[in-house]
Amino acid sequence: MIVYFSFHHLNTKKIAETMGEELEARVLEVEQAKKENILDYDLVGFGSGIYFWKHHQKLLEFVRGLRLKMGKKAFVFSTSGLPFPGIFHRALKKELIKKGFEIVGEFNCLGWDTVGPLKFIGGINKGRPNENDIKKARDFAKRTRELV
Repeated sequence: MIVYFSFHHLNTKKIAETMGEELEARVLEVEQAKKENILDYDLVGFGSGIYFWKHHQKLLEFVRGLRLKMGKKAFVFSTSGLPFPGIFHRALKKELIKKGFEIVGEFNCLGWDTVGPLKFIGGINKGRPNENDIKKARDFAKRTRELV
């Protein structure tokens, strides 16, 4: 299963759907996902765009509300204006580990970003995620599937 939040330009939705296709996984926006059902899956992907150096608050709140369950595998993913996944993914990974998930991978790609003052210059990374990013997301999902 993949749970995501995508807002401004639907960058993350493109990546989530690509990964879901490759994994033959159910792909749900965080508002549609049910916390009680999420733990029925052996592998769950969690992703969003990056807002102020971390995943969107709605996704973080969703994870905080999950019941503690050991032995489940998770991966995290994001789209962002800047390429710093090691920093961006910390908060979400920390919450998932608290809930008993084993993190088996993480993926980040650039996305079109027009938040805040960037909107005055037309944003950065217009056209991202592009075909190459989609291919990398598909390859990541394929490798991740082999870990489960």
